[in-house]
Amino acid sequence: MEITVVEKRENALLERTEVRFRIAHPESGTPTRAEIRKALAGALNVKNEVVILDWARSEFGRSTTQGYAKVYKGKDRALALETSPILIRNGLLAAVKKAEAAPEAAPEAPPRKEAPKAEEKKEEKKETPKPEKKEAPKPAKEEKAAKKEPAKKEEAPKKPAAKKEGK
Repeated sequence: MEITVVEKRENALLERTEVRFRIAHPESGTPTRAEIRKALAGALNVKNEVVILDWARSEFGRSTTQGYAKVYKGKDRALALETSPILIRNGLLAAVKKAEAAPEAAPEAPPRKEAPKAEEKKEEKKETPKPEKKEAPKPAKEEKAAKKEPAKKEEAPKKPAAKKEGK
C-alpha cells in the first residue's frame, strides 16, 4: 500500500492540517479505515489518534483510493471540533447502543405456562366438539324482488299552472 499526499493545507484557526491523499493498493483490496489512518500517521509523522479520516472512496476498476483527512494538533482539539459520528467511525468515541437501554425500560413479562404434551393435545382435540353452523333462512322471492326495485311512489295529480296576464 503506497500513500501519496495530493494536497496539504494548514488551518491555523481550527488548529489542524487538512490532507487530500491517494492510496495505491494493487496487491490487495480497499484498505480499512484503521489501515488508512495508520498509513497517514506514518507518512505525516504524527500520532495515530490525532488523524481523523473524513472519507475514502475507491475508484471503480482501479486499485486506487482517494480520500480526505484532518490531522489535529492534539486529541482534545479533535474531540471538541469533530461530530460524534465521525469520532465513532475513527474509533475515538464509543458508540452508544440503544439495545442496552431498551430492556431496562421494558416491563417484566408474566411467567410462562408450560406447554401441554403432544398426547394431551390429541386428547383435547378429540374431546372438543366443533360447533354446528347455522344457516340463516333464505328470503322469499317476493322479498328479493322488493329489495331490488324500490316501491314506486304514487304521483300526485299535477295542477295546471296559472297564466299570467300581460299588460
